[in-house]
Amino acid sequence: MLVAAAAPAHAQRAARPLPASRLTVWDGAEWREWWRSARAPARWTDSLGARTGLDGLARWRTVAPGVELGELRLAGSGEAWRTRAVLVRLDPALVRLRLEVATSRSATAGGWTIDRAPATAIVAFNAGQFTGASPWGWLVRDGRELLSPGRGPLAPAVIVDTGGRVEILEAARIPARRGAGDVAQAFQSYPALLLHDAAVPAALRANGPRVDVAHRDARLALGVLADGRVLVALTRFDALGGALDAAPFGLTTPEMAALMGALGARRAVALDGGISAQLLVRDADGEHRWPGMRAVPLGLVVERR
Repeated sequence: MLVAAAAPAHAQRAARPLPASRLTVWDGAEWREWWRSARAPARWTDSLGARTGLDGLARWRTVAPGVELGELRLAGSGEAWRTRAVLVRLDPALVRLRLEVATSRSATAGGWTIDRAPATAIVAFNAGQFTGASPWGWLVRDGRELLSPGRGPLAPAVIVDTGGRVEILEAARIPARRGAGDVAQAFQSYPALLLHDAAVPAALRANGPRVDVAHRDARLALGVLADGRVLVALTRFDALGGALDAAPFGLTTPEMAALMGALGARRAVALDGGISAQLLVRDADGEHRWPGMRAVPLGLVVERR
């Protein structure tokens, strides 16, 4: 057999359709379908996102200047049959985002949880991915580069520049940006959920070798909206009265990309999910906590400017 004959077989594997799944949302009266894998869009346009109605159903409320909190009740296939999405919108003109690094002596865990968020934090959540007890990939804190970039085409960087603007930069453009001198905070994560102008990566539109598109888990993602605001989304298993809230059940990676696109993100990236995913929001009523089950090396804290 010719070696070249292996190429078509690989292409066929990469082109297999996504596993069959669907997502519905509770609109207050009934479960309404808004996404199906067989008809998953390659790009999330504004009109397509508006037709899902998710943004309005989230019933956003302001918890602090520049910080909004919303929730959605979702239902999907398999383990995602009851899923709650906790949503946070941030306006970088009114809040500032900064990283907290907390490694530990353990070789398998970090040292940061939302319990370590300072009293000044309005919002706090885990950031990036990790290897052993260290953050993975490019890391800049307060203008100082602590780690060099990691490699991977679906591993963009989340950057907060010296003016407070937040952007998600594809991996290929990171080397040029390192010397720009305007990066205040930066971390790398993967996989990218939405590329330039809300395009869904090809690896999330087919069942191929690069991303496991069938695995279900608790998810955490960060996106940037068209107006520059930041969208954070955390999913939780939403059954049995919250008794299994932190269980690693939930959406697939393509489904999480769909959630971010339907809510208006133009770019988005997954953060560490599963038992690492955790979120804290503070308002006048006190703390709203969605803890994880594992400490991590890196957290992102949101404070008033």
